[in-house]
Amino acid sequence: MTVLSPRTLAEACSAAASNPNADLLAGGTDLMVEVNSGHRRPTDVISLGAIAELREWSIGEDRITIGAGVTFAKIASGELATAAPALAMAARTVGSPQIRNAATLGGNLGTGSPAGDSLPVLAALNASVVLTSVHGQREIPLSEFCVGPKRTDRQPGELITAVRIDRLNGPQEFCKLGTRQAMVISVVSVAVVADTSSTSVRVGLGAVGPVPLRAPEAEAFAAEAINWSGQTSVDTETCRRFAELVRDAARPIDDHRSTAEYRRHATGVLAARALRRIFP
Repeated sequence: MTVLSPRTLAEACSAAASNPNADLLAGGTDLMVEVNSGHRRPTDVISLGAIAELREWSIGEDRITIGAGVTFAKIASGELATAAPALAMAARTVGSPQIRNAATLGGNLGTGSPAGDSLPVLAALNASVVLTSVHGQREIPLSEFCVGPKRTDRQPGELITAVRIDRLNGPQEFCKLGTRQAMVISVVSVAVVADTSSTSVRVGLGAVGPVPLRAPEAEAFAAEAINWSGQTSVDTETCRRFAELVRDAARPIDDHRSTAEYRRHATGVLAARALRRIFP
């Protein structure tokens, strides 16, 4: 096995151009699981851990840019957690402390699993993915980047270099359901975020479809039902209808972790719980 360890983004792009089928290694928390289980046998690996540019991040007035090499431990606390609280909540549910110190946001995106913990939050925050190669850079919405279970629009020779999300003014919540309390792949995950400036509510769903989903009818209903200029608490009937609309947006399947029926029910329960938390 050949391992390349570029030190700069330019070197990494050149390596990817010369080895378009090479496996990209960031934290390795997904790749090494497949290697150890015998599902993947890499012949060429490009290690991205030494590239400082991928670990940069910035918080702008309207958008937040997070480098693909930023770890979930970094996202889980500090300035990034304050600016994007739902993403920080999701980051804190990723694996163990050891995993969170190695796993990266770009790696979670690159794997493209519908159960990826960050993906429903990124969907709710209108994320776009920055892809870089020797031919230049392109930025596409998350909805176009994720094309199927563990399938993305990343082309041979391209690297995921950053993610850009909206910076909102309002409460945010992330809920995850698994077969135990920690270190678990999600059965269902739901992100609900509110923006008081645009008087909008957004919903992101994970593990209930082939890609991260939104719930536009539920979003429109909640935005209309909330009294933005006064009391912002929500009543039981609003939560019930919101849960129903979110549940209708789910497209789950039966698998070894859950039935589709249970996933659909749990989606509504978590959505109602999240709405009550952000508008108590």
